[in-house]
Amino acid sequence: MASLIACPHCGPRPKEEFTVKGDAAIARPAADAGEDAWYAYVYLRDNPRGRHKEYWHHTSGCRRWLVVERDTLTHVVYSVSDASTQGGTA
Repeated sequence: MASLIACPHCGPRPKEEFTVKGDAAIARPAADAGEDAWYAYVYLRDNPRGRHKEYWHHTSGCRRWLVVERDTLTHVVYSVSDASTQGGTA
């Protein structure tokens, strides 16, 4: 059985229509931040276990950026929202 993601614009869609783009909690450094801050932002990532928010792109649908809260261990999806309503951009 296919996993479904409840896109707020298109309704329930197969997960294969989406592309996972990364951690939604990472804050972009200021333009004048040092080299270490930019290195950490671009290259260093945690590999969380459990409930986590991620940016997903509805690549084969409405092409909107979404924030998906899911459990990285069980893949249970708790919530899906439009990234623009949370002040975020991917």
